[in-house]
Amino acid sequence: MLDRFAMPLTHRPLASLARHLNSRQITPDQVTLVAFLVGMSALPLLAFEYYVLALIAILLNRLGDGLDGALARLSGQQSDAGGFIDIGLDFVFYAAIVLGFALANPTQNALAAAVLLFAFIGTGTSFLAFAIAAKARNVERPNFPQKAFYYLEGLTEGTETIIALVLFCLFPQHFPWLAGLFAAACLVTAATRLWGGYWTLKHSRGIGR
Repeated sequence: MLDRFAMPLTHRPLASLARHLNSRQITPDQVTLVAFLVGMSALPLLAFEYYVLALIAILLNRLGDGLDGALARLSGQQSDAGGFIDIGLDFVFYAAIVLGFALANPTQNALAAAVLLFAFIGTGTSFLAFAIAAKARNVERPNFPQKAFYYLEGLTEGTETIIALVLFCLFPQHFPWLAGLFAAACLVTAATRLWGGYWTLKHSRGIGR
């Protein structure tokens, strides 16, 4: 919901960093991999309740996630392979953060973490399933033409997810409630994406199944 507003604000600083990396012949895939490894370090940090350090790792991961795309566009290295590994590692990272909170306090957090992972399955599969079909039918991407995959909008997108992860780290004692609220928003997103994606694809071909 907020990505269409947040992305223009990050375009210039990311482009500036991308130029710096490009001058040193650093590739987008290298940025993707390093960002993923840094982000995954948040898993043990969360498990041992080092929430501030975990938050730093999370924010660095999200910076890298935006930077690899900016670098790919600048260097002309955009590819389906790069987009695939980027989105794939993103979902692994998101799941790892939720697992980290479950490990930190299983008694308090495990159920909420399981519900949130369930919701993530809904948002992730609805996003990727539509992207596959949209790619095959060359459906236009009016709001996010720079994305490697068709970016089907929803109530919870990248910006909202970052905000949720930050709140989890700042208020870990309230993780069950925060995770529950975010899971509910994710389930709304999954439902609207499934409905919207179905009708978009049905309209694009002009016939029913």
